[in-house]
Amino acid sequence: MTKKVFLRLLWILLPALGLAGVLSALNGGTWWIGWLAYSLLLVCGLSALAALWRWAGAGRTLGLMLFLAVLLRLGLGLANSYILPAYGYQNSRVNQAGYAFQDAYNRDTQAWELAHRPEPVWTAFDKSYKNTDQYGGMLALSTLIYRYLSPDTHRAWLIILVSALTAAVGVAFAWKAVFSTWGRSMAVIVGWILVLYPASVLLGSSQMREPFLITFITVLFWGIVDWQSTHRRQAWAWMAGSLVGMLLVQPGIAVIALLGMGGWAWLRSRDRRIPWRPILIILAVMVAALILLGLGQARGDFTGASPLTVLTNWLPATAKWDAYVLSRSSSWIRTVFQDLPGPLHIPFTTGYGITQPLLPAALFDPAVWPWRSISILLSLGWYSLVPFLAASLLAVWKVPEKGERRAWIWLWAITWIWILLSSFRAGGDQWDNPRYRVMLLLWQAILAAKAFLWWRETHNPWMVRLLAVEGVFLVFFSIWYSSRYGNWADQPLHVFTILAAILVASGLILVGGWIQDFLKKRGAGRA
Repeated sequence: MTKKVFLRLLWILLPALGLAGVLSALNGGTWWIGWLAYSLLLVCGLSALAALWRWAGAGRTLGLMLFLAVLLRLGLGLANSYILPAYGYQNSRVNQAGYAFQDAYNRDTQAWELAHRPEPVWTAFDKSYKNTDQYGGMLALSTLIYRYLSPDTHRAWLIILVSALTAAVGVAFAWKAVFSTWGRSMAVIVGWILVLYPASVLLGSSQMREPFLITFITVLFWGIVDWQSTHRRQAWAWMAGSLVGMLLVQPGIAVIALLGMGGWAWLRSRDRRIPWRPILIILAVMVAALILLGLGQARGDFTGASPLTVLTNWLPATAKWDAYVLSRSSSWIRTVFQDLPGPLHIPFTTGYGITQPLLPAALFDPAVWPWRSISILLSLGWYSLVPFLAASLLAVWKVPEKGERRAWIWLWAITWIWILLSSFRAGGDQWDNPRYRVMLLLWQAILAAKAFLWWRETHNPWMVRLLAVEGVFLVFFSIWYSSRYGNWADQPLHVFTILAAILVASGLILVGGWIQDFLKKRGAGRA
């Protein structure tokens, strides 16, 4: 037994210490300080992943998932720190510093500054301090790491490493929860989506908070699943820890997570009884989350306003502002707004946001090659996922047990409400929409897996029809974008003409499919 433990430690220590030495040598500063910092994070992180791997079943597939989850994110983060300064936008200080996101650059830069100030770390949560993190959790974590692990130089890769390891932890919890609830087939698909989904990989390779939120939600999901099946007190620890993490990093997502997971758990329970203590805890967490969300957004025009005032006015005001910014940055959006009545501007940008990142735009956009490549990969990821998210309603509608079916429909509804809210909030922005959507990647992956397994089992033609509708949308918009960027048309078609053509072609596919099914069913009835 001792020998096995020793060998396991060697399998972790040797790669961790070796990789730490390489990262420290490449990242600059005093080598031994960097080596100690990277070694500590790698040994702790890899040990945690090894323990989670054994806890979740110690399967080869899961082991490969965890390995790739870390490798892809850490590798892309390191690659971007070299590629973006050389081939990114030369007039962008964010790109020149090796960051993929403005938020990551602002927060990480301020964390390094705060780490060398006399102020305590909790200053990150103080609104009087002009911080770039609305809620302070990510800024505080980064400050802690820089202050105590990297005092000599700004090692931005430390935060990327923590993000990559955190994302892998989420994969392990998701595998365990999905496997326990729906079996291996679902767990395999959900796990690979979490590992490979391009938006998740990009965010996990940056100093962003989304990888932490995805993992917090998977831990909450496992806590609920464990409580429903075993009623162990340990499940409450998982739930409490995940909710505290969400409150510190992004309290708004705690409300959505509680509504989504709580409703799902209640609908699929047999007696549908919830003790009064959990109800009080849930209400307390939601109230705290709403207060923190209001305080976090009390900036700019809302400085000094009460949390309730901020919450009731912030989202509509932000949506209007983002729609305005979108129209200013895009000539064809300005043309659309000139032809649309004012009240339809925000609904249009919300619908447009669901299509972001738009694959035809990414293909024909004359951007520098790193960002064009990233846009294409993000688009491919979303357009591979969204038809299965749409078809998942058909799949869950066929679930035979009533309570389970209602739980699935609730999960589908809350997921799509979040997608719409993300688009409404981001105003059609091609970067913020994917970033907000990906917070609930676990639920999207579960629904997509359900739809795929249903299609594989039933060979239902509606899945093919939805894919055909998506193909029509992409083909028509590809023609339109190629005429704009390729200059092969004297006057590009009006976007309303393209939209009308898409609606007609899609309508023919869907109505034709319905007629085909009706005639087939009628013929079978006569026979």
